[in-house]
Parts: sequence; structure tokens; C-alpha cells
Amino acid sequence: MIKVSETAKKKVIDLMHDEGYNYTTDYVRVGVKSGGCSGLSYDLKFDKEKEEEDKVFEDNGVKIIVDKKSFLYLIGTTLEYSGGLNGSGFVFNNPNANRTCGCGESFSL
Repeated sequence: MIKVSETAKKKVIDLMHDEGYNYTTDYVRVGVKSGGCSGLSYDLKFDKEKEEEDKVFEDNGVKIIVDKKSFLYLIGTTLEYSGGLNGSGFVFNNPNANRTCGCGESFSL
């Protein structure tokens, strides 16, 4: 299960609307790929369709899809949005990560 904070939900809805997506019918695709300064990095984008092996979740009114491989790395993660002085963007609070980088965009297990 992936959770979505209230601030992340508001930003997702705004961004989906700006890019021509509908948050009630379309998805936020969350994944993990090799790269980043800690070995693995998060991938976040919008998608209108899900693949056969995708895992589908809905939290706080946001539909999330995760590919089968990434799911194992993301169990229990909360998607948040930070708009602080150090920059703004989505933040993944992942209880599975042993080490994260300073930018918060990559991690290792």
C-alpha cells in the first residue's frame, strides 16, 4: 500500500489538471529505477492506462499504479509534497530505505 498525504493530494490534483489528466479516472504511476546517488531513484508520472501486472491502490482520493518490480521497494511508502525554502517537490517517505541522499530522490536498501 502507498499512502498520499493531504498536501501531496492537492498538488497531484493541480498538476494532473494542468497536464490534461483527470485525477478521478487517471493514475499517478510510481516506480523505482536504477540510478541516483544512492543506487535507486524514484520515478513519478501520470498515466491514463494501467498494465496487466500493475498493482493499483487508491488513497486519499488519488489512484496510484505501481509496476510489479517496484512494488517490493515501495511497500508502506507515503507520498508527500514539500514546498519549503530548500525547494519544492514530491517527497517519498519510504520505511524500507536504509540510506537516502540529501536531495531525497534516491535511496538504497
